Amino acid sequence: METTITKESIKIYVKNQLFSNELWATKALSKIFDFQTYEEKMYENTEVDNGVGFTGADAKILSSFAKQYKSRGFLSPKQMYILHKRIPKYWNQIINISDEEKLKIMVAKTLIS
Repeated sequence: METTITKESIKIYVKNQLFSNELWATKALSKIFDFQTYEEKMYENTEVDNGVGFTGADAKILSSFAKQYKSRGFLSPKQMYILHKRIPKYWNQIINISDEEKLKIMVAKTLIS
């Protein structure tokens, strides 16, 4: 029996990983922060509506988390809790920068088990 991987199953998988997997959440945080402009990184806000990076509501806190994570290599349990609540909304950006074939393999493994 062949398992069909749909865009919806990929979306659900990525959102679940961002919500529950610390490694996924912190990697996503770092990747999205990297897409912020220099000014956005410096001032921890959203200046340009370019479809990438953090929303205005998340820019300050998630930029701060990203800087801390890059310098210390970890976030506190409270910060991780907040990150897991906020980072899933960026699922589409993560899918767009991910290797599609690798994602499909990961999703297929979850559908089989």
